[in-house]
Amino acid sequence: MSDINGKVTLITGAAAGIGAATAILFARLGAKLSLIDRDEDNLKRTADECVRVSPAQAEQPLMILADLRSEAEVAKLVDTTIAKFGRLDVLVNNAGNFEFGSIESTSMEQYDRVMSVNVRSTYHLTMLCVPHLIETRGNIVNVSSVKGTRSFEGSVAYCMSKSAINMMTSCVALELGSKGVRVNSVNPAMVANTNILKRAGLTGDALDKLLEDMKGIHPLGRNSEPEEIAQAIAFLASGNASFVTGEHFHPDGGVQAVCAR
Repeated sequence: MSDINGKVTLITGAAAGIGAATAILFARLGAKLSLIDRDEDNLKRTADECVRVSPAQAEQPLMILADLRSEAEVAKLVDTTIAKFGRLDVLVNNAGNFEFGSIESTSMEQYDRVMSVNVRSTYHLTMLCVPHLIETRGNIVNVSSVKGTRSFEGSVAYCMSKSAINMMTSCVALELGSKGVRVNSVNPAMVANTNILKRAGLTGDALDKLLEDMKGIHPLGRNSEPEEIAQAIAFLASGNASFVTGEHFHPDGGVQAVCAR
């Protein structure tokens, strides 16, 4: 994955979890980073760690505070990234929102919140980045979920949103293939050490119990770590995956196989 060195990479949701792990890995590989989040303190921690692990000549990451639900802020972050680096090679659409809710307990407000962050903002950012990615024959990695390919109870809006991301990945890969732009997704199962469940209101013993219970659905007997998903993202973004596009890669410890029975 040495060809990531020097590549201008925009990562959303970079303050914690998979986004932070991806930023730190790409920094170690020598990428030039534009890091996007709403959490200023944690975004700065990510940026500081990127500086610590990066090659000596790497540039300081560009930190941009933005609410991806705002069309104006999304347009500004793209313009700011291009103004700073002059190009864009890799887009990692990682920012996402999870909420619990069955079809009986959900609301249209919940549906709108989940779809706005997970689908609409991703669609908009991708649309604005595509002209720059065509210029560099770059690529896109969308962070989806095994819940986008298999049905699960208790999070219907989230599952629907990730299914939409999978279809977007396939369609955009088809549309941009002739222009040299690859588009893929990673579809993990339960990832430990992220904030997404805490933001959904699950904390303390309830969170610990869910994480422990989820280990049992993975044939490998554990949940994944953000760094493992980051490695999958780096592979898809690198020249090692030069003939891979439209793929939904499942670094999920075998959950996809279990659900397929």
